Amino acid sequence: MDRKTTGPDGKSDQEPSRSRAAPLPPFAYSAADEEKRQGVRRMKATATGLLLLVAIVYVLATWADKSGIGGWPAYVAAAAEAGMVGALADWFAVTALFKRPMGLPIPHTAIIPTKKDQLGTTLGSFVGENFLSEDVVRARLRAIGIGSRVGAWLAEPAHADRVTEELSTALRGALTVLRDSDVQAVVGEAITRRADAAEIAPGIGTALENIVADGAHDRAVDLICTRAYAWLVLHGDSVMEAIEGGAPGWTPRFVDRKVGDRVYKELLRFISEMRDEPDHPARGAIDRFLTDFASDLQTDAETRARVERLKSEILGRREVQDVIASAWASVRAMIISAAEDEQSELRLRVRASLISLGARLASEERLQGKLEGWLEGAAVYVVTTYRGEITSLISDTVAGWDAEHTSKKIEAHIGRDLQFIRINGTVVGALAGLVIYTVSHAVGG
Repeated sequence: MDRKTTGPDGKSDQEPSRSRAAPLPPFAYSAADEEKRQGVRRMKATATGLLLLVAIVYVLATWADKSGIGGWPAYVAAAAEAGMVGALADWFAVTALFKRPMGLPIPHTAIIPTKKDQLGTTLGSFVGENFLSEDVVRARLRAIGIGSRVGAWLAEPAHADRVTEELSTALRGALTVLRDSDVQAVVGEAITRRADAAEIAPGIGTALENIVADGAHDRAVDLICTRAYAWLVLHGDSVMEAIEGGAPGWTPRFVDRKVGDRVYKELLRFISEMRDEPDHPARGAIDRFLTDFASDLQTDAETRARVERLKSEILGRREVQDVIASAWASVRAMIISAAEDEQSELRLRVRASLISLGARLASEERLQGKLEGWLEGAAVYVVTTYRGEITSLISDTVAGWDAEHTSKKIEAHIGRDLQFIRINGTVVGALAGLVIYTVSHAVGG
């Protein structure tokens, strides 16, 4: 679809509409712009008044010269005439930037309204070539010396406190936004997948081998023997009943009691000796069993397969999955509590680390160079990868502006200085005319 636009000459032109993903916000013309425009009007009146003054001077000087007054009127008339020419030429040049002078369709006038889109594209290209180039970005970042500046800033305790507070706020916000169910599902799935992917039998075997070699399992054996002996003493009657209950039915009961009592006492003696004697044969048997089992865990395919099946069965149980998933809730609550408490170990350590990092950055050139290298690399990647998007933002934004409002806004900001061009043109033109007339008169006699 075509849209109608009103050109600077007041005529309606047809131009094809360009499709955009979304309409750009209007180019606002604010009250401050209107105030500046009032200043432009005052300067226009001043420049125009100077032109009228020069015109009056020209008329009076010409009349005086033709009235027979010799000498100076001719010089004044020449200066005034050249001043008018300069004033009119500069008026035309300044006016042609924003609209067609006197509404005439003169070529190459109303430059800003008619060339707005082209100017936006040119500005975008200029920015991309001269501000978003790799060499410019690297040179600018090196000149800033950001490493030492960041270091000196971070080394101040007040600044470290501020950064710590901001990090704590960001951390709390991030943890608040995250849904527990989503995170729990991700954590549970990640742990399960990692556990399934890693074979645990060799690692367990190596750990068990080291434990046996160091004798670290002896305390566990001591504890088991101590608890077993205490249990036997406390439940002697139950043990005796179990032994007597397993005897044949044809044996006399006093024989069963005699045998049971003997077995019970031997069991107590065995457990007590095993508890009290580090070199007991049973302990050596346990050591050999654990050593062989550790070796099988590392080398025996069947043992390793059985361990993996057991691992999968344990991980597949809902109770285990619930424990894994619920770990996130505990970690989340712990982190939020630490982030909110100014005296928590987390915040104190972060603050101390920031101050230490700042002191090192401020004094160590090698660390400064490393940080600046990272920043340069990141900045260069951004400007080289997204240069087109950045420059198109400029050109597309300018293209979305209304031509009339754009012209008015630009004139409001630079129009006052442009009116000085008209004034200077009047003055310089008058002086140039006076010099030219004087030289010409002197040369021509």
